Amino acid sequence: MKITVFGATGGTGLHLVRQAREAGHSVTAVVRSAAEFPAGVEVVRADVMDPAAIEQAVTGRDAVVSALGHRPGHDEPVCAPAAASIIKAMRATGTRRLVVVTAAGHVTDSHDTFLIAKIVKPLLRRFLRAAFTDFAATEEIVRTSGLDWTIMWPPRLTNGRARPYRAAVDHTVRGGGTISRTDLATATLAAATDPATIGHAVAIGY
Repeated sequence: MKITVFGATGGTGLHLVRQAREAGHSVTAVVRSAAEFPAGVEVVRADVMDPAAIEQAVTGRDAVVSALGHRPGHDEPVCAPAAASIIKAMRATGTRRLVVVTAAGHVTDSHDTFLIAKIVKPLLRRFLRAAFTDFAATEEIVRTSGLDWTIMWPPRLTNGRARPYRAAVDHTVRGGGTISRTDLATATLAAATDPATIGHAVAIGY
């Protein structure tokens, strides 16, 4: 597959680029400044907020992945405007497959434990209000894009090793409070190559 990764220099993005190359995929990494990647990765320097500037990076791709994250300590949205720009570029070029990473923290459903639903997530919403607002807006933009989308819902990210994880479709993973960035990359790449995930949110956790 030909895969383009936005947020390629982030913790998850770096794992995603490496794993995609190891799996034999053709990978394009979109960055704002110079960065080092595994051999064979095409690097495109462009501002993700400029749809015209990123059209080249999404043209002819089988899948586009956004592993961008909200900037800690900043209130201004990042993920939502980036998603809107990526979608505009994809529409202009006819590319349809989009996978976007947000988070499980702003999602509440019946699969959450009492502790998570009544204590942990309300606290997270209080202290991560800007990030969660950004993620919610991102998901609305993606869901109404008309593209073949998948949304990834990871819980708290760690730098731990790869190990077995659980996944759920359109609901959170009960008790799944953490996931390593390398396993998030693995799950995201799997979703990008699996048509069954189109039009769904995929939650993961240990």
